[in-house]
Amino acid sequence: MRRGPGEALLRGRRRAPARLWVAVAALVAGTIWLCSSSSLGLTRGASYYKVQDVDVNKLWRTADSNGWRASSAPRSYWPPPPTESESNGYLRVRCNGGLNQQRSAICNAVVAARIMNATLVLPELDTNSFWRDESGFVGIYDVPHFIKTLKYDVRIVMSVPEITMNGKTKKLKAHQIRPPRDAPITWYTTVALEKMKKYGAVYLTPFSHRLAEDIDDPELQRLRCRVNYHALRFKPNIMKISSEIVNKLRSEGHFMSIHLRFEMDMLAFAGCFDIFTPKEKIILMKYRKEIFAEKRLVHRERRIIGKCPLTPEEVGLILRAMRFDNTTRIYLASGELFGGKRFMKPFKALFPRLENHSTVGPGKLEENTRGLAGSAIDYMVCLLSDIFIPTYDGPSNFANNLMGHRLYYGFRTTITPNRKALAPIFMDREAGRAAGFDERVRQVMFNTHFGGPHKRFHPESFYTNSWPECFCQTNARNQADRCPPDNINDVLESQFQSVEDMEELKSANMTDSASQTEG
Repeated sequence: MRRGPGEALLRGRRRAPARLWVAVAALVAGTIWLCSSSSLGLTRGASYYKVQDVDVNKLWRTADSNGWRASSAPRSYWPPPPTESESNGYLRVRCNGGLNQQRSAICNAVVAARIMNATLVLPELDTNSFWRDESGFVGIYDVPHFIKTLKYDVRIVMSVPEITMNGKTKKLKAHQIRPPRDAPITWYTTVALEKMKKYGAVYLTPFSHRLAEDIDDPELQRLRCRVNYHALRFKPNIMKISSEIVNKLRSEGHFMSIHLRFEMDMLAFAGCFDIFTPKEKIILMKYRKEIFAEKRLVHRERRIIGKCPLTPEEVGLILRAMRFDNTTRIYLASGELFGGKRFMKPFKALFPRLENHSTVGPGKLEENTRGLAGSAIDYMVCLLSDIFIPTYDGPSNFANNLMGHRLYYGFRTTITPNRKALAPIFMDREAGRAAGFDERVRQVMFNTHFGGPHKRFHPESFYTNSWPECFCQTNARNQADRCPPDNINDVLESQFQSVEDMEELKSANMTDSASQTEG
């Protein structure tokens, strides 16, 4: 249907405000981007932004805190956990996956027990399927410290208790449930709690990513931080070995740690095969078919969107472009690199001072350091290093939790390569267009927060960045950001002791009543 000129003019006027708002939005966005770029040390060049000379020596220091410090203590009334008689039942969980997945699963288990008013059975670690060892929780973590640190939050027992039925004593059998992935809190307070009250205990398995990360309750998020950064302490022998390695590395000055995620499982998952030999491609494709869901993946397409792990040589080229020199001491945290020496040779030519827990460890390390304990040692050395660089930071990755821990541990410098932004630069170099390579790499690499406090945006994980929930400011303008009182532990201890005293009194009264009845 044709419209007359008057109607067309009216339509044009109606569109004008919308166009104006689009223009204004674009102008504001551009202004914000320019301001943020200038604050990061970027200046306008002839046709692109050039990075000014940045002193990489400053990166060996911690990032600017802007007045923030780590704090995961409760900031509102936090009642003690239920006593044995008040508990709704027992919660068992099996934490599957690698070290990062297990740590986040343990944090989630504590939160789940808290919201269900349940008693937590010491979490089980599924070490056999991933690590092929049987260390378990007691072989990796300091159990007495774990229980003591969380005594104001949840009641923890070593195992499900025994019950007596029909004159026979046996362990209470937990009802097994497979929780939905990223289940909301309501699932735990309805479905899981209903089964717990019915059977007395529930067994949630598998338990990786089984509680939503986004919880609209800062106190529960702070509980996650208390578990992750305070309660989960490795066993003394692991801490001792880690400390000796760090001391040896630091005896000659600063050192950086790099998590080289160039391993068969990650490469097969990512679908990045083209740089390998025909024989290696067959191995990767076979592994992918057996472990992961079928999906058509094209190496070039995956690389362009930043889904391919950086190669060891690419990591070396990035460091050189950033102007780290070849005397830099580097600790490598990784499993067995796929492709072996062929991929490590160019990296070692650029940075020859490479170490790992086997080469710098005290004497011959124990056999089990190849498994979960070895990963725990890598974790601690990376946590304490002056600079940490993850080469792949996916949601279920070793580096994911570690970056969050370094943030909490005093804003320790973390350099996170933007693989998507770097991909075209490396592809140009491989095609013979290497002019301005170092400058382009620096432009990408210096456009980062370097481990300082920053707002969390999807898909960044809470375990990677717990700011602002687990941080506070002494002189904060916002009430929610103020630090809790210095005597917060005394307050919690007082509340906890009051409940224990009441439980003891109640138990004594019941005993007296029973004695009087028998008399």
